[in-house]
Amino acid sequence: MTASLNTHLIAWCQVDTPLGPMTLAAARHGLAGAWFDGQRHHPGPLRAPEVPDHPLLVEAARQITDHFAGRRRRFELPLDLHGTAFQQSVWQALLALPCGATAGYGAIARAIGRPSAVRAVGAAVGRNPVSIVVPCHRVLGHDGGLTGYAGGLDRKQALLLLEGVGAALPPAHRRALAPA
Repeated sequence: MTASLNTHLIAWCQVDTPLGPMTLAAARHGLAGAWFDGQRHHPGPLRAPEVPDHPLLVEAARQITDHFAGRRRRFELPLDLHGTAFQQSVWQALLALPCGATAGYGAIARAIGRPSAVRAVGAAVGRNPVSIVVPCHRVLGHDGGLTGYAGGLDRKQALLLLEGVGAALPPAHRRALAPA
């Protein structure tokens, strides 16, 4: 899939965030990638040219910066997501999760009409190519607790705190979110 994605990219750039640098990538029809440095499933070197002033990438960087500053709760960017039909359905379900809300993997599986596909949903969530914009960080374990995040649990915790989710978690997991 990574090689396939790489063939669709037309431009990329890096943006600094409070959680570390992110690589943003554009394809013909929209944002196709947003990966933290060192993130699992990062596609590695991109074949497209680095174009820091590409209009879509400039807008994506602005919206991500606004999100971290608490000025944006919803992204308004065209997306060009490359994945299987199943992954696409999971990513669309993630887009329906509003800022400050969370869901479990089972709820996502039910939302896409595949209630027994909880593990496959987890794999698709982990392969989300557009971190933060497609809010995979809002998916929690069956007990409401923190589970894996391709960008690292520390980033997931920070994103949930930014969105005010901590109070909705079970007490043991709220402690995990407490700033050090």
